[in-house]
Amino acid sequence: MDVVISPTPVSAASQAGAKVAEAIANNPRLVLGVATGSSPLGIYEYVRREIEENGLDVSGITCFALDEYVGLPEDHPESYHRVVAATVTGPWGLKPEQVHVPAGNTGDPRQAALDYDQAIKDAGGVDLQIVGIGGNGHIGFNEPGSSLGSRTRVKTLHPRTREDNARFFDGDMNAVPIHCVTQGIGTILDAGSVVMIASGEAKADAISKMVEGAVSSNCPASALQLHPHVLVYIDDAAAADLQHRDYYDFAVANADKLPGA
Repeated sequence: MDVVISPTPVSAASQAGAKVAEAIANNPRLVLGVATGSSPLGIYEYVRREIEENGLDVSGITCFALDEYVGLPEDHPESYHRVVAATVTGPWGLKPEQVHVPAGNTGDPRQAALDYDQAIKDAGGVDLQIVGIGGNGHIGFNEPGSSLGSRTRVKTLHPRTREDNARFFDGDMNAVPIHCVTQGIGTILDAGSVVMIASGEAKADAISKMVEGAVSSNCPASALQLHPHVLVYIDDAAAADLQHRDYYDFAVANADKLPGA
């Protein structure tokens, strides 16, 4: 796990966005996992500029969203079908068939979860997965207590997650769905590489536990310690609780100085 610390959220997002754009340029058929929430928006904006200003070709990529609420119609303003369409599909000029989101508004969301996990496998697996992190350490909607080997499934949202997401529902926590369909931790760990983006002091404790704490379902994101290719892009505020900040900075500064590299 490499931790890249930037002075501001904007600079962290730019570095993460550059990594995602590089991956697309290197693999025009990239299968990209996309996350929702506010954290990855800077990444998506960076890639949009690369498409418009530098001709980055995204015509052959495939995207899979991490999760979706159960019970929200797909045309609801806060359904992740709508959010992904507004932040990725439209701005990047993708065709709708290039972008997949779990079906949360079906008569059988559990079967929809199984079908979604299979669709990822049928696409050859995710090459690069973008994730954020919740204040309680969740990735996707894998709340504390989630199995570290879990697959795409229906989960019950933690009250803290619903409280955090109430800002997207006019501040009304009661309007936030209770259940979701989410890629599992095991599904996420199957990705070829993972890019995490986080900023702000509210994420500092979760980042510290993820990077330096024990691997535990108490902090689901800590499972990323088991993945061989994880890049964590954070700002100074999110890095505030890291004990080995000096080492992470030193490692990044010397990344290109390996003899013979």
